Amino acid sequence: MTRQEKLKKLKTHLKSLKSVLLAYSGGVDSSFLLKVASDTLGDKVLAVTALSETYPVLEAEKARALAGKLKIRLKMIRTHELRDPRFRRNPENRCYFCKKELFARLARLARKNRLGAVIDGSNLDDLSDYRPGSKAKKEFGIISPLCEAQLTKKDIRVLSKQSGLPTWNKPALACLASRIPYHSAIDRKRLRRIDKAEENLRNAFGIKGNLRVRDFGVRARIEVDKKEIKKISPAKKMISALDGLGYKEVVVDPRGYRCGSMNGTLT
Repeated sequence: MTRQEKLKKLKTHLKSLKSVLLAYSGGVDSSFLLKVASDTLGDKVLAVTALSETYPVLEAEKARALAGKLKIRLKMIRTHELRDPRFRRNPENRCYFCKKELFARLARLARKNRLGAVIDGSNLDDLSDYRPGSKAKKEFGIISPLCEAQLTKKDIRVLSKQSGLPTWNKPALACLASRIPYHSAIDRKRLRRIDKAEENLRNAFGIKGNLRVRDFGVRARIEVDKKEIKKISPAKKMISALDGLGYKEVVVDPRGYRCGSMNGTLT
């Protein structure tokens, strides 16, 4: 199928749902889905952004601003993953417990607002990644229209640009807990440190693309897109950006940013 055929399929699917609650993070995929859903269903769309310690602080305002620009109803809720000891222990299926907390809340909201379906921004490429949260999606009947329309990340970026969305070239978003190796405990202080470290590095070096501070306790491994590695080479400036955050050793991964590089690693 061409991209336009996929887009038509997406719109047809959304029309069949009649009204939706959209799990909206403000990332590339959910922002594109938000616009198409709004164009298709009008005021029958409710966007919901879940705020928690695992969500980068700066992303909340960006998500709010875009929803406002598109004139779409937005509700922000707070989820509490850290109350679940299974999530805090950080097993390989950590994402399942996080998504279960989220989708349970969204399902209740959809029923309360009499909306026909809960949808999320998963795309076709996500099927090839390790996604334990997909089990929670099935349990709560969450629908992934982008995936069903066979839209890939590249498709979504191209169509987002054509639609005038500012998110078309936005770096990939991921839960802050994904920076912590499995079986290494997750807590509020550690998540805040990661968020602050990434914010400081972006500001210090003008990093526009993907950035991850992989947190190994006293050691941090920085991943950025290969074309931006040279930007963070001045050691004194890098140390200054992370000063006071508790890292005793900081390394820049010469392999660059790799999606899912923490899956299965403890080093």
